[in-house]
Amino acid sequence: MSAPALDALIEALRKLPGVGVKSAQRMAYHMLQHDRQGTVLLARALEEANASVVHCTVCNTFTDQPVCHTCSDPQRDKSRLCVVETPADQAAIERTLSYRGLYYVLMGHISPLDGVGPKALGLERLIARFDDGLVGEVILATNFTAEGEATAHVLAHAARNRGLNATRIARGIPIGSELEYVDLATIAHAMVDRR
Repeated sequence: MSAPALDALIEALRKLPGVGVKSAQRMAYHMLQHDRQGTVLLARALEEANASVVHCTVCNTFTDQPVCHTCSDPQRDKSRLCVVETPADQAAIERTLSYRGLYYVLMGHISPLDGVGPKALGLERLIARFDDGLVGEVILATNFTAEGEATAHVLAHAARNRGLNATRIARGIPIGSELEYVDLATIAHAMVDRR
């Protein structure tokens, strides 16, 4: 028989993506059995993040300031705006050290089946950036899913209607992979998008 506090911890851990009952139990038991101090640190970190992390007023990513570090960096190229679905996608692009423009983080994608349309996603705020006189290129870096493609299509149309250059990140064969192990759709897109 388990304690109500333990059950509550397991249920809270199950809220994390990809964590089922067994994984949540394993994490809870590990923390309580082997790392009580880590449990306290985790609880404090979650509480602090929940209290202090907000959305950047410019790009919509997570930050602890009204305007994030990237948006306030005068060295960034303000003529290029990369649109991503999540802060994790933004972080992945930043780790490449290959992009020095600005971002807009959608915090999702268009998904009619889930009731998320352009209005629910808040695209009017992004589209207002298209009209700021600074943006010349909109780089669409949404995921290559049906929802990501639909989102990219809507945004490309809006950008082009405002005279902006709308580009899509490339897709193709990953570096280091062998063709015989790559899925057919990826090979087909790589052939069509070849340069």
